[in-house]
Amino acid sequence: MKKRTERKMSEHDLTLLLSLVVGCACGLAAVLLKSTVEWIQHGVGLLCSGTGWHFLYLVLPGVGMLLAMLFVRYIVKDNIGHGVTKVLLAVSKNESKIRPHNMWSSIAASSVTIGFGGSVGAEAPIVYTGAAIGSNIARWTHLSYKNMTILLGCGAAGAVAGIFKAPLAGVLFTLEILLFNISMSSILPLLISTVSATVISYIFFGTDPVFRSSLSPFAMVNIPFYLVLGLACSLVSVYFTRTTLWIEDKVKGIKSQSARWIFSAICLGILIFLFPPLFGEGYGDVNTLLSGNCPEYEGMAFFRKVFGANWAVPVFFILVLIFKVFSMSFTNAGGGVGGTFGPTLFVGAIAGFVTARAINLIFAGTDFTVPEQNFVLVGMAGCMAGVMQSPMTAIFLIAEISGGYELLIPLIITATISFGFTRMVEPYSIYTKRIAKRGELLTHDSDQAVLTLLKTNELIESNFTPVAIDDTLGSLVKAVSESQRNIFPVLDNHGRFQGYVSLADIRRDMFKKDEYDKLHVFNYMKSAPEYVYVDEKMDSVMRKFEKTDAWNLPVVDANRVYVGFVSKSKIFSAYRDQLKLVSHE
Repeated sequence: MKKRTERKMSEHDLTLLLSLVVGCACGLAAVLLKSTVEWIQHGVGLLCSGTGWHFLYLVLPGVGMLLAMLFVRYIVKDNIGHGVTKVLLAVSKNESKIRPHNMWSSIAASSVTIGFGGSVGAEAPIVYTGAAIGSNIARWTHLSYKNMTILLGCGAAGAVAGIFKAPLAGVLFTLEILLFNISMSSILPLLISTVSATVISYIFFGTDPVFRSSLSPFAMVNIPFYLVLGLACSLVSVYFTRTTLWIEDKVKGIKSQSARWIFSAICLGILIFLFPPLFGEGYGDVNTLLSGNCPEYEGMAFFRKVFGANWAVPVFFILVLIFKVFSMSFTNAGGGVGGTFGPTLFVGAIAGFVTARAINLIFAGTDFTVPEQNFVLVGMAGCMAGVMQSPMTAIFLIAEISGGYELLIPLIITATISFGFTRMVEPYSIYTKRIAKRGELLTHDSDQAVLTLLKTNELIESNFTPVAIDDTLGSLVKAVSESQRNIFPVLDNHGRFQGYVSLADIRRDMFKKDEYDKLHVFNYMKSAPEYVYVDEKMDSVMRKFEKTDAWNLPVVDANRVYVGFVSKSKIFSAYRDQLKLVSHE
C-alpha cells in the first residue's frame, strides 16, 4: 500500500487529500460528542424534573465524574485529561504521535462528565480527539514527521470548526496555540479540514450560529468602556489560570483516587446548590444573557435582601464567576474529563455582563446606558484572549459563533487589552504553563522549538574507552592503541566519572617506555568543566557549552555514573537535521 501510494501521489498531494478525510472525520466526531452530551443532559433533566427530585442536580455531577474515572482507570488505562496540553506534548515530545484510543476515549469520558452536569467544556476533549484522528491517519499512511504534524493540526482545527461551526477560528486556533512553525503552503490543508468539518456540522445541526445574540449597533461612545472591559477580562484571566492550576495541584495531592473523587464531588455539589449556573457547561445562561435578559434563580432573593434589588444581580454573578473556576477544577481533579475552553467562554460572558450592569447602575438616572448583550459577547473574547493567550482566535471565534462581526472593533479592542495586560503578568497560557516550566514547550521561535525537540539521550556517544584513576601510563597507552577517540573518561571502582585524559596531554610521554610504570592516569587527569545529565533539556546543555567553551562534555546519571559524552558537533548536526524535519516548506 505504501509503495503504491508513493508511486502515484506525492506526499504533499496525499496530505491535501487526507486533510479532507480528517476534516470530515472530525466533523462527525464533533457531531457525535454534541449529540451524546445533549442526549444525556435530556435524560438527566427528565430524571430530575419529571420525578420532582431536584436534589439529584447536586448528586449527578459526582456520578458522572465517577463513571468517567472508572472508565479511564479500568478501560482506557491512560491519562486523557487536559486535551490541548496533551496535544502540545505530543508535538514536542512524541513526534506528533497520539495513541489510537484517543480517537474515541475522550468523547466517551467527556460525554458522561458533561452530560451529568460536570462544570467543564467539551472543546478540549474534541480537540484531543481530532488531533488523534489526524495523527493516526498520518501514521497509517506513513507520512513524514512534518506532514504528520500538519495532519495533527488539521484534526485539531477541524475539531474546533466542527464543534463551533467556525472554520476560520479553527485555523487560527491551530496557528496560535498548536503549530509552532507553519508556512503558507501548510495553511491549505488546515483550510480544507476546517471547511469540511464545518459543512458536516451544518448538515446535522443547521447553519445557525452556536450562540443566539440580540446585539445593538456599535457606538463609538462606548469605546472607553470596552477598554475597561479589557482590563477586567485581564484580571479574570490571571485569576482563572492561576487558581485553576493551584486547585488541581492541591486536589491531586490527595493520594487516594477515591478520596479525591469524594472530596471533589461533595465540593461540586455544594457549589451547584449555592449557585445553580455552575451546573454543566452553562451555555444556556450565556444564551439568555446574549438575548438581553438576565437568568433568575431562587438564591437571588437572599442577595436582594443584603445588597438591594439593583446590585444583587451583579454581586450574584461575580460569585458565579469566582466559583466557576472552583467547580471546573473540582470536576477535572475529581476524575471527570473536560476542558477549560467552555468555562473560559462562560466566565468571559459573566465578566462582560457584570461590567455592563455595573456601568449602567453607576450611570442610573441619566440617559446613558451600554448594551449588556454586546458586553457579554465581547467579554467572551476578552477572557479567551487572556486565558488561552490567543487573541486572533478569540476575536474571530466569537464573531463566527454569534454572527457578531458588527462588533469587530470592540472585539479587537477588548481582546488586545486583555491579552496584553495578561501577558505582562502571566507569560504562559493555561495550556502551556506547566509544560513550559518543564522545558517541553514548543514556541514560534524556530531555534527554541528545534532545541526542545532534540533529546539529550539520543545524542550521547558511548564509544569512548574508560580508564581507572590509578592505571599506569602503560595501561593508558594500551587503551589509546585500542580506541578510535582522543578522549578517555576516568572512572572510579563504581563507574562514577572522575575526570578525563586527552591524547594531547600524554603525547609527549607516551613513547617513554621507561615511564610506563612510574606515571599514572591521575598525573594527566583533568576535571570536566561541566556535567550533562541524561535527561537534561537541550537548551540547558547548550548553555553549558556556551559557558565553558568546551567541545565535548561528559554525560552522567543522577548518581554521577558515567554514560558517555555529548559533543557540540553532534548537536549541530542533529540540529540541522531536525530543522529540515520541522520546516514546512
